[in-house]
Amino acid sequence: MKLRLTLLTFAAGIALTAGSATAQDLKYPIGEDTRFNWKSYEDFAAKYDLSGQTLSIFGPWLTGDKDGFEAVLAYFAEATGATIENAGSDSFEQQIVIDTQAGSPPNIAIFPQPGLAANLASKGALVPLGEETEKWMVDNYAAGQSWVDLSTYPDKDGNREFFAFPWKADLKSLVWYVPENFEDAGYEVPQTMEDLKALTEQIVADGGTPWCIGLGSGGATGWPATDWVEDLMLRTQPPEVYDEWVSNEIPFNDPRVVAAIDEFGWFAKNDDYVDGGAAAVASADFRDSPKGLFSSPPKCYMHRQASFIPVFFPEGTEPGTADFFYFPAYAEKDLGKPVLGGGTLFAITKDSEAARAFIEFLKTPISHEVAMADWSFLTPLKGVNTDVFPSDTLKGQNEILLGATTFRFDGSDLMPGAIGAGTFWTGMVNYVGGESAEDVTAEIQKSWDAIK
Repeated sequence: MKLRLTLLTFAAGIALTAGSATAQDLKYPIGEDTRFNWKSYEDFAAKYDLSGQTLSIFGPWLTGDKDGFEAVLAYFAEATGATIENAGSDSFEQQIVIDTQAGSPPNIAIFPQPGLAANLASKGALVPLGEETEKWMVDNYAAGQSWVDLSTYPDKDGNREFFAFPWKADLKSLVWYVPENFEDAGYEVPQTMEDLKALTEQIVADGGTPWCIGLGSGGATGWPATDWVEDLMLRTQPPEVYDEWVSNEIPFNDPRVVAAIDEFGWFAKNDDYVDGGAAAVASADFRDSPKGLFSSPPKCYMHRQASFIPVFFPEGTEPGTADFFYFPAYAEKDLGKPVLGGGTLFAITKDSEAARAFIEFLKTPISHEVAMADWSFLTPLKGVNTDVFPSDTLKGQNEILLGATTFRFDGSDLMPGAIGAGTFWTGMVNYVGGESAEDVTAEIQKSWDAIK
């Protein structure tokens, strides 16, 4: 059986990538590597014969992500005999709207966050995945109901339906540290937020600086603080309150939001707690801020940032020099183990037998395990063999994801751009600069009111 990955025809001038592979390009020969769940592949292959059918897929993935995804697509093609047309574009968000409006969408669209998927669902451009798939996700994903909630939107008639299949996940609720520094100082990894605050105070008492925090990011300065606040909202309030905040069902200046921002201020607005003092937080570039972990003596002991941050560690940093731990929850709040992150959603934009089969393929352990072994890929699917991960780092991050009781997407990404990529960013810069949380949140709420 042959896999053809060809270029979809879209508007001229848009950056697209496509590639080609054949069944012989399977990264791991079927049945040979016992780490993989080949039975899930064989069971799937026995159910589907899609010879002569074509499945078109369009998403945002380019270069390395595209290669990782196509390694997985090869197994779908080998199992079914389908021809696959796959394309990625750096203008996906604009092009998928054009394609659906023109009546020429792909079978499958890959959304990097839920906002655009929800918008297209409300216009009747997405096909519901059905109650069976919804129930499967509740039963098989860690924090499964959270993933269902993130993929359920009103249709064109206002009825809420399960429209999108979350597959590849990203993780933000991490604190990075250098184990050797902790060992030398006699510190232990904190298990609760209370422990984390006590450790922060202990480091200061011992003459050190606990944190490196930087909000600088050029025109996007301020966004790292929004991640802090989102994580703290999930640790101080139930997930329902987080959702109401993100959608502005409760105002941005609600006392519960103000309190979460002030929790961030407990860490970031204390001169003793942050490298360079509180005044340096807004100006320090987020790409430079973790470097203090590696100086001798360390300029700081901890840095809260997402799973991507090692790419900004100092050049020559040996693998394993730094490690991470889960940004912990408050024991006294009894809110479980919430995790903040992102995820990639697959939705049917043009229904077909092959499109339905592909959604079923995404349920198989083999589709996840091949991606885990060949890509920077995390999954909430329970029962996968985490030994296929190529590094302890990815395995450890996935364990945090599998241990989550609640999962939520980055809140600022779900807010209107004028808020989430506008006044929320600038408001957090003003906050660390000395303004009160009450004043900052009142200004952000004014910008919400202006777009309603």
